[in-house]
Amino acid sequence: MSKNILLASEGVLAVKTARQAISNVLDGKDAESDLPSLPVIFSEKRGAFVTLEKEGDLRGCIGYPYPVLPFKEVLVKSAVAAAFEDPRFFPIEKKDFSKLTVEVTTLTLPELLEGAFTQYSNMIQIGRHGLIAEYGEHRGLLLPQVAAEQGWDAIEFLCQTCVKAELTPMMWKYGAKIYRFEGQIFRETEPGGAIVESDE
Repeated sequence: MSKNILLASEGVLAVKTARQAISNVLDGKDAESDLPSLPVIFSEKRGAFVTLEKEGDLRGCIGYPYPVLPFKEVLVKSAVAAAFEDPRFFPIEKKDFSKLTVEVTTLTLPELLEGAFTQYSNMIQIGRHGLIAEYGEHRGLLLPQVAAEQGWDAIEFLCQTCVKAELTPMMWKYGAKIYRFEGQIFRETEPGGAIVESDE
């Protein structure tokens, strides 16, 4: 990730902010109550996703692929949405919160892959790049860590991103726009525990 990277201390604050926002809602408070004191970089517009896992299984993942809102606002909105509004899951309950690990992925600006589609796979580095597939009203995004965790090669990653966009797997060959981006990942090693930067 070549630019706009967070310091380790800023990554820790990002994860703590996401966890606190969820805790606030569970306690019946405003999501932005009692958040950590944040440095100026959290006022910059930045794309980011918040991922929640329970005992190693995905429990919610929501975010903003493009830098349209200040980073602090993206963290709060994404954390709350991942916890309570991800359509794939029931809203989390207070009794489950202590079992959840929180992960924040900050994103570089998505870059359109150009040229022949036969070269796309050469432009994608597994573990480094995430992908967005876009066709008409359809859009799907997969974070960089997904392909690494699933053991996909670049071709399978392209196909699965199209599937995420509710397209046929091979639409990356037939007119879908493909964007790549990089992500910087900070995650808890255990629920509410130490926060580390991940290489995935």
